[in-house]
Amino acid sequence: MGVAQVAFVVGSAVSFGGIAAFLSRGEINFMPIVEIHADQYRVPLETVLTDSTHGEMSDFGLIVVHLVDESGRVGLGYTYTPNAIGASAVWKIIESDLAPLLQHVDPDAIDAIWEKMWWHLHFVGRGGMASFAMAAVDIALWDLRGHRESLALWRLLGGRDPEVPAYAGGIDLYLPTESLLSQAKDFLGQGFRAIKMKVGRQQILEDVERVQAMRNLLGPNFPLMADANMGWSIDQAIKAVDALSQFDLYWLEEPLIPEDLEGHERLGRESRIPIATGERLFTKWDYVDLFPLQAVAMIQPDIVQAGGLSELKKIAAMAEAHYVGFQPHNPYGPICTVASLHLDACTPNFLIQEGGLHPWFQDAVNGEFPKQKDGFLPVPEKPGLGISINEEWVAANPWDPSANWAPLPGTIAPRQQVAWP
Repeated sequence: MGVAQVAFVVGSAVSFGGIAAFLSRGEINFMPIVEIHADQYRVPLETVLTDSTHGEMSDFGLIVVHLVDESGRVGLGYTYTPNAIGASAVWKIIESDLAPLLQHVDPDAIDAIWEKMWWHLHFVGRGGMASFAMAAVDIALWDLRGHRESLALWRLLGGRDPEVPAYAGGIDLYLPTESLLSQAKDFLGQGFRAIKMKVGRQQILEDVERVQAMRNLLGPNFPLMADANMGWSIDQAIKAVDALSQFDLYWLEEPLIPEDLEGHERLGRESRIPIATGERLFTKWDYVDLFPLQAVAMIQPDIVQAGGLSELKKIAAMAEAHYVGFQPHNPYGPICTVASLHLDACTPNFLIQEGGLHPWFQDAVNGEFPKQKDGFLPVPEKPGLGISINEEWVAANPWDPSANWAPLPGTIAPRQQVAWP
C-alpha cells in the first residue's frame, strides 16, 4: 500500500463513509462476523431493591449477544435494564438495526465499529437505549478479540494487576437500622474492607443517625461511603454535607442529578466530603463540561450506559487527565461486572470496584464467577472475558414482559425457581 493509499484509509476512517470502507478493507485478510443474535431473559431478584429515586426493583431484563466470526469463534456481550424497562426495545435495536449493519465486517476494528454503530443510531438516541444496545455488541467484540488472541482481556489491554479492590453495598435505604448494621456485619464477615450505604431518607436527621450508627460499628478509619441516588436539591445537598461531614465519609455519591452542573460546581466548592457521580451519564461527551469544573473527586460510569468497554476506556482516560478517580458503577449483571474488572486491572486512575454481587451471578455463568476475598476481586485469566453464560439457567427465565416475577416461597439461588402470581 502506497503513502497516498495509507493516508486515504486513515483519513477516511473519521467519516461515516470512510468507516464503512475501513471495516470492509478487502486487501487485508480477516475473519469477518458472520452471525449476530440476541437472546432476551428476565430474572427475578430474591429481595426487592429500593432507593430514593428509582423506587422498587424486583427483576432485571437481560439481553445476551452472541457474535460469531467465520472461524466459529464466539464473543459474548450483555446488557440489562432494571425491572425490564425498555428491554424489548433494546433487544429490537440489536436484532433489527445493529446485527444487519455488522454482517461481514472485521471484528478487530472495534473502535471503528463503535463509531459505525453510534452514527447509525444517532438520530434515535445519543445515549439511552442506543448505548444499552451498543454496549452488548461492543463487549461481545472485546470478548471475541480475547479469544482470537488467546488472552484475557485485562492482559490484552495492558493490565497492571490481576486483583482489584472492591467494596460492599446494599440497596438498604429503608432497612431498619438494626438490619442495616446486621448487613454490615455480614459484609465484614465476608472480608470486605470498605462498605457503602444509602442515604436520602425523608429527614436528614434520619440519615445522620444511620450514618453515625454505621461509623460506630465500623470504627474511625474504616472506609465508609454514602449514596444519595440523586435524591436531593442543591440546597438539601449542602445541608446534608454539613450534617454528614463529621463522619469522615470516603465519598458522597450522586447527591444531585448529573445534569445539574452549576449545583455540582457549588457543592464541590463547599463540601468537605469528596463528591462522586457519573453512573447516570452516558458517553464521553457527557463528561466534557463536568471535568473542567473540578467539582467531583471520582466518577462512576456504567459500562452499559456508556456504550461498552471501548467508551468506558475513553472516559477513564479523560478522568485521568483531569486528576479524577475512576470506579465503575456495577451494572447488576455477571458479564458486565467481569468486563468492568478487566478494565479496572489496566486503568491507572482506578480506585475501587463496586461489589454489588447478587447470588444469581454465579447461577447465570459457567465456571467460577470471581469471588471476593479480603476485599479484592480476582480478574479472570481465561481468554476474553473468561466466563460464559449458563444457557440452561437463563433459559429457565424466559422473556415475558407482562410477568410479575417473584421467587417461590423458601427458594434461594442457586437455581432459582419462579412463581407467576
